[in-house]
Amino acid sequence: MRARRRGAPAAGYLADDAPVPGSVRLQLNALQALCRQAFAVRLTLVAIGAPFAMANATDGPPRYGVLAAAVLGVMGSYAMLRDWDRFAPRLLAHPTLLAVDLVFGAILLLTASPVSPLAYAAVCTPLLSGLLYGWRGSGVFTGLQLVVLLTVFRAWEHRPGAGASTLLVAGFCVAAGIIGVTLRNLMFHFGTASQALAEANSRLAVAEAVESERARLAREMHDSVAKTLHGLALTAEALAASADHPNPDPRALKDQATAVASAARRAAAESRDLLTDLRRHEALTTPPTDLVEELTARLEDFASRTGIAATLRQEAPESGALPVAPVPPLLPALPDDVAHQLLAIVSEALENTHRHARATRVHVELGLDTAHSPSHPSQLRLTVRDDGTGLDATLDDVQHLAKSGHFGLLGMAERAASIGARLRAGRGAHGGTEISVYLPLRSVTLPQNATDTAMNTRNTPQEEAAHA
Repeated sequence: MRARRRGAPAAGYLADDAPVPGSVRLQLNALQALCRQAFAVRLTLVAIGAPFAMANATDGPPRYGVLAAAVLGVMGSYAMLRDWDRFAPRLLAHPTLLAVDLVFGAILLLTASPVSPLAYAAVCTPLLSGLLYGWRGSGVFTGLQLVVLLTVFRAWEHRPGAGASTLLVAGFCVAAGIIGVTLRNLMFHFGTASQALAEANSRLAVAEAVESERARLAREMHDSVAKTLHGLALTAEALAASADHPNPDPRALKDQATAVASAARRAAAESRDLLTDLRRHEALTTPPTDLVEELTARLEDFASRTGIAATLRQEAPESGALPVAPVPPLLPALPDDVAHQLLAIVSEALENTHRHARATRVHVELGLDTAHSPSHPSQLRLTVRDDGTGLDATLDDVQHLAKSGHFGLLGMAERAASIGARLRAGRGAHGGTEISVYLPLRSVTLPQNATDTAMNTRNTPQEEAAHA
């Protein structure tokens, strides 16, 4: 199908055909279906109208000629209907083949009269030319078909109703040619618009992915390397101040230098872990993370580094309908990405306690909340609570804190949102700061064996399919 000629003006709707878009598989399939339907209708009308032509043909060569035209017309339409993929490229490359088919139809129509069903088979030729060749092809073949109709009318003008039938079929031919071209151009315009929309969606998806990755890198840098470098800078300043003392204590200098070296090694290790995470491709068989084990290890490390007492307690599920709380079910093993975000939130909350709260104790609670039955927990609840000065800001002040350079609370909120969880931050009931994360278990794809252990019940087929 011809595209717009290079440099041709585009003035007016009838100036030229719509250009063929770069990706037209769907549009070509639709055009193929329309063309095959047109050939199917033409085959039916020729098969119905051929007896009229045979009845009006005289004996001898005229009858054999009409029979040959009918057979060739039927075979041609059937071949295009049956093997479109094979014959359509030849028809597109050689429009004269459609002209030969028009000649066969003209022979039959001239013999059968314009009031026979063959007259309506003539409408298919302008329709096909419009679908296949555009405005120019449609104009040429519609004009040829009108010439054929005029010739048939001259031959049968003595028959009653010939004029009205010829005029009606001629109008149908013109309309069919316009409809064919219009459908062709609409499909190609739709293809161009669909391609542009797909490209715009691709660019938007890339931009969103880049923005999401930038936000993730900012959170990881803030929660790891940035904090370590800040501590390294403070330790180095203390070392410089001790060195300026008139009588410096060699042991204190050694301890501070050791602390600087340890912080530098830790920053290097965190940077290496961050780079490794960037180059790592998450495998589908990544084993789930034991959240309790990881939290215990982090709390022990936090307590040894800061001297702040840190404890972990696994709570029984909350259930207002039961007067006595049942034995808490085991926590399900979480996917690596979900556990990573929860652990990062806890680590950020612990660092904020150490740096800002002036607390002496921090307590982490982990449990499952139940909506209706203790054997079917609805959400995982993770709370970090300290006995410090308390948090003055709330989640409503996140954007203000981010503009002032405090990204910790913003990072925690973004991490919670990335896994479908809800974050709540503020003062605790007995003072201090309380950070709570509520993770709906329905939004997490749990491993089947871990889910069965946590539920301790037989799942329905629907639940098993959802878990799978």
